[in-house]
Amino acid sequence: MKFTIDKHEKYVIVQPHVEVLDGDSAPKIKAEFLLRNSGGQRNIVLDLSYVKEADSSGLRTGLLAHRLCKAAGGVFILACANQQIKNLISVCKLNDVLTVAPNTAEAEDLIFSKELEKDLRGAVEEG
Repeated sequence: MKFTIDKHEKYVIVQPHVEVLDGDSAPKIKAEFLLRNSGGQRNIVLDLSYVKEADSSGLRTGLLAHRLCKAAGGVFILACANQQIKNLISVCKLNDVLTVAPNTAEAEDLIFSKELEKDLRGAVEEG
């Protein structure tokens, strides 16, 4: 399975080049999340531009990434999810768990606002 990794200073974007995020493709993405997280990356964006549909395995991959990022003090964001994937998130009642952004630019904005908030909180606590 092919995917693109776009590393930035504060986050990484993982973009799978598959149409279906399922039991076949999800483990490879899961392994990438674990690798990035153990390498110190706490903010991960999963860009679903190429993904047309997902099943429960694909959704569990997102939940794993959410837990990894949260434990590291960061955020996990799904970007560019189509309506079918948004419906799956809604049916599984994960709207309050998974953060969904319409595109990678908005995902980046969310990450930077969280990082800024964290920096400000740290400065207030030190002062």
